[in-house]
Amino acid sequence: MKKYITIFAIFAFLGIVAILFTVGSRVMTPDQAEASCAIHAREVNTNNPTTQDGNMIDLPNPITDGQMSIEEALTLRRSIRSYTDESLTLDDLAQLLWSAQGITSEEGFRTAPSAGATFPLDMFVVANDVETLNTGIYHYHPHEHQLELLREEDVASPLFRACLSQSMILDGAAVLVFAAVFERTTDRYGERGERYVYNEIGHASQNVHLQAAALDLGTVVIGAYRDDEVEEILQLGEQYRVLYLMPVGNI
Repeated sequence: MKKYITIFAIFAFLGIVAILFTVGSRVMTPDQAEASCAIHAREVNTNNPTTQDGNMIDLPNPITDGQMSIEEALTLRRSIRSYTDESLTLDDLAQLLWSAQGITSEEGFRTAPSAGATFPLDMFVVANDVETLNTGIYHYHPHEHQLELLREEDVASPLFRACLSQSMILDGAAVLVFAAVFERTTDRYGERGERYVYNEIGHASQNVHLQAAALDLGTVVIGAYRDDEVEEILQLGEQYRVLYLMPVGNI
């Protein structure tokens, strides 16, 4: 009888060791977690729509050592609703897009923090009067720092009406569109992930505000619009929800 008890004890001990080893192997160090997030970031990037030859536009490299301090930019930040009729340069547009969602590390991390590096946000541009760009709708690809031309179409007037006739939509040389694929974040965090997406919109839009101040440009956040109409006009895809619009212009 003692023999069987001993054998049973040995097997039980081996079973406990195996369980502890399995659980322990699932605990990631901070470095492992960061690496996992970086891999996920690259996977998210591959989910971008397939582009056709000739639709991609290289953007000027972003400036990462500007002359204005962050404190001065914070002091100058204002919601500005009136713009001149001067065209927006491609350099300025590129800098604004980079400030919102630009890549800042080899791992693929961005200018705005993202819960679990799930990166639910995509940036789009309605180009009304941007130097070297045709009037139309563009999609920003942060990893390549490129714009993809989605559609050559002047949508300023219908977008203006869908935004409750706010004149900045017509007057801005460009309108930055913040759109999100919520499932990128909620698939990992469940219902709580929806809050994280809204948090991220706030981070990215403040970046644009500060960058606009540093470039001596005017911008304002627009959240009042008829959602269905805006999304129908832009035709970004069923997976996207438009959350913010930021017209930009010279002042």
